[in-house]
Amino acid sequence: MAGRLFGTDGVRGVANVDLTAELAVDLAVAAAHVLGDVGAFSHASRTRPLAIVGRDTRVSGEFLEHAVVAGLASAGVDVQVVGVLPTPGVAFLTAELHADLGVMLSASHNPMPDNGIKFFARGGVKLADELEEQIEARLGEDWHRPTGAGVGRVMEARELNVRYLDHLLAATPSRLTGIRCVVDCANGAASEIAPSAYRRMGAEVIAIHAAPDGYNINDGAGSTHMEDLQHAVVEHHADIGIAHDGDADRCLAVDAHGRVVDGDQMMAILALHMKENGDLVDDTLVATVMSNLGLKLAMAERGITLVQTAVGDRYVLEEMRANGFNLGGEQSGHVVLSEYATTGDGTLTALMLMSVMAATGESLDGLASAMTVLPQVLINVSGVDKDALEGCTAVSEAVADAEAELAGRGRVLLRKSGTEPLVRVMVEAETDDQARRLATALASVVTAELSLG
Repeated sequence: MAGRLFGTDGVRGVANVDLTAELAVDLAVAAAHVLGDVGAFSHASRTRPLAIVGRDTRVSGEFLEHAVVAGLASAGVDVQVVGVLPTPGVAFLTAELHADLGVMLSASHNPMPDNGIKFFARGGVKLADELEEQIEARLGEDWHRPTGAGVGRVMEARELNVRYLDHLLAATPSRLTGIRCVVDCANGAASEIAPSAYRRMGAEVIAIHAAPDGYNINDGAGSTHMEDLQHAVVEHHADIGIAHDGDADRCLAVDAHGRVVDGDQMMAILALHMKENGDLVDDTLVATVMSNLGLKLAMAERGITLVQTAVGDRYVLEEMRANGFNLGGEQSGHVVLSEYATTGDGTLTALMLMSVMAATGESLDGLASAMTVLPQVLINVSGVDKDALEGCTAVSEAVADAEAELAGRGRVLLRKSGTEPLVRVMVEAETDDQARRLATALASVVTAELSLG
């Protein structure tokens, strides 16, 4: 994998091509040395560092899990293997068990052939850039290999998943009795946990795409393919639909009429409810620059400050931790409720959203109407040199022309993807036609100026 190995959310690539077993072993060893601090380890109740390892349902996770576990144990780290579990579950258990690091094998919403490795530091928090750089710098270095009693032990610990489920239930403030929910599990990591959590809290649950076979994760299902969920909500006369991605660190929703409720709208609902109850720290919501302008306007009208960060829930988390804020997230459905989670948690978000419905007696579409979504068009431009974006004069001039036409009644955002080889072109405008026209024109300029062909 060329360039910096870590993207905005761990190391990703095609499994067994970009992300090989050999690389997984090397990354695990380097992470053990950086995060486990094997050489200087000291803990009152343990003789060695401890790691929690989980994965989503894609078939490549099986061999990559073994590779990561082998790397960690060979470096002198004890490993508890929790099997298939949502990413936030691994983060929770890393914190709950006072582990020194956590490892999640998942490529989130990416297609099945891809996979990824995400690391968590002590406390179940995502890694800062400098820690990722330290891990990358130590790949392939010479190191002292422990022998005998110095190597790590490997324990199957799938029973720990119940502790994560119990945590979700304890965090949910209201029973969900009377709510009919359709949940699309993307044939991913939430296929057991999410339906169980919603049922245990009293909801009537219809689960779809909840039969993973190693190959069908995200295949026409989940938060990137909402059509089946929209149809099922209407067909079953449900009050809400919930769509998870492959590792269930996010969710999107569907109202009773089959309309999508995105992460911005969910954050608006939660922020307003928390402010009304006096639970929103400093009356502040943290979101990224990709959030719809309508969110900022709606929050301002209700006395809530919107702080915006770079794209990626890790940057939202950094801002929240730095200033003690307790609600933040992304339009894509990563929502962080820091009182209960160290990262985005799709199952927790859905439980909280349905709790607001139960507590207020309001329908989801009624709650979502608090925010007016400005038309937004996003075009992913592939086959281009994304690293040349910032220095391209022609692209900068095209952006300036588009912003002049919008005259403050919309906005333009171009950025290179942190996880895929493409440039994202986003335009918001007063009408969908204008947003689409400007976005298409800008995408054409990006293609013409930055094409690799």
